[in-house]
Amino acid sequence: MGVIIDPRVIEAGLSLRLVLVSPVAVPAGFPSPAQDYFDGRIDLNEHLIKDITSTYIVRVSGDSMEQAGISDGDELIVNRALEPRDGSVVVAVLDGELTIKRLKITAAGVVLQAANPLYPDIMVPALADLTIWGVATRCLHHV
Repeated sequence: MGVIIDPRVIEAGLSLRLVLVSPVAVPAGFPSPAQDYFDGRIDLNEHLIKDITSTYIVRVSGDSMEQAGISDGDELIVNRALEPRDGSVVVAVLDGELTIKRLKITAAGVVLQAANPLYPDIMVPALADLTIWGVATRCLHHV
């Protein structure tokens, strides 16, 4: 089961370093010699984070979300202010245990769904203590 370790808050006013940005998309096929320059710098906060006061970064532990593109050691940008919806990838606290799963809302109830066939869906019992801690908005995947 994928669990969360090392949540880090992004402090208001803290800016990630500005990085260079290419003015064009870079093809994954044959390289173009005309596209080897960069066009200024961007602030990653502007592109990755909508609400810095409610955004955290959490590190993923485990492989239960691999088929959703979330691997062991990746970092998720999680917004606690977003309303969780059916299909959202969420950080959930179920009976005191943290997990990352896809939220499914069905006629039978709430399901926390893994994205790996080795892990069964978790049907949340009616009397369980479930808190959706936040909604994942981005995955920082290590290559």
